[in-house]
Amino acid sequence: MRVFLPSTLPALAEALRSGQVGGSSSGESGSRSESRSGSESRSGSESKTATGAGTPDPQPGYAVTPALREAYASGDEEELEYAALTEAARASLRMLAHDKTAPPRRVVLAAEIPDEQVKLDARSREPARVLVTTAIPVDRLASAHVDDTEAGQDVRAASEALEAADAGDEDARFAVDGAEGHELGWYATQELSYLAE
Repeated sequence: MRVFLPSTLPALAEALRSGQVGGSSSGESGSRSESRSGSESRSGSESKTATGAGTPDPQPGYAVTPALREAYASGDEEELEYAALTEAARASLRMLAHDKTAPPRRVVLAAEIPDEQVKLDARSREPARVLVTTAIPVDRLASAHVDDTEAGQDVRAASEALEAADAGDEDARFAVDGAEGHELGWYATQELSYLAE
């Protein structure tokens, strides 16, 4: 299954260093705290997935799900994948809102993940949402989708306005739309190390 994983440039750099996306060292735990169910009782040593020990917390991703197909009844497969990518880009924006030190560029990693490692987790505003139940080796990444540096000002403004936009503030929604008006650039896996520098 093609899954789009929200990320940031520091999280991407850590994934390349550790050889996996997800797990205790991926830097994504702040964005998926709502997905934890009983994992808090594990000791720190049990959550060190970089060495293969323990089980990582599920991490959010976005894919073409039954709920997404229902929401976009007339869309073809390419349009549905773009919708899932767009949801992942919004989730990356939320990660940037929690990490003010990260460069203001949305990052979405596309990966091929076995169906049995993906659980449906649709929300009212996120019909494409899934949970990936295992850390993802970087060799499963197919590509990355990343903002150009010129989008930085709009992306930073959008990340700061996101909470107010969720609450219904029209000016804040306009700021978020300003970031989402920028198309993410496509990067091959061979280029990921350059992005993370």
